Amino acid sequence: MLRECFGPASLVVTYTSAEDLHHTLRILPRALTASVHGQQGEDEALARRISATLSAGRVIWNGWPTGVAVTPAMHHGGPWPATTSSLHTSAGSRAIARWMRPVAYQNMPEELLPEPLRRANRWNVPRQVGNRS
Repeated sequence: MLRECFGPASLVVTYTSAEDLHHTLRILPRALTASVHGQQGEDEALARRISATLSAGRVIWNGWPTGVAVTPAMHHGGPWPATTSSLHTSAGSRAIARWMRPVAYQNMPEELLPEPLRRANRWNVPRQVGNRS
């Protein structure tokens, strides 16, 4: 049985043929990240095939996954467990989109609007009213 690991963990795969390697990779569970270590110039076709076979949200060449940072470059899109929707990420500055839902308020009295949507906008939330930002 395959189990999820948290914290530093590695799975080192040795193989006798490229077909043996690809068979093994196809049965691995999906993951947030996968690292491929190899020599540039040597086995480039094999490295491309490995990267295409891996079912990971982030494939890393000759490196190790970083910690989670709230930056535009941090993204854990792709297959489970990163997210149930490939349109969103569970990390980084775009992660908030997973929890947002559009709501339109039509003819609402000012006092019934959420605080950031009132004319005063005391929270200085960026917004668009009509065709103006």
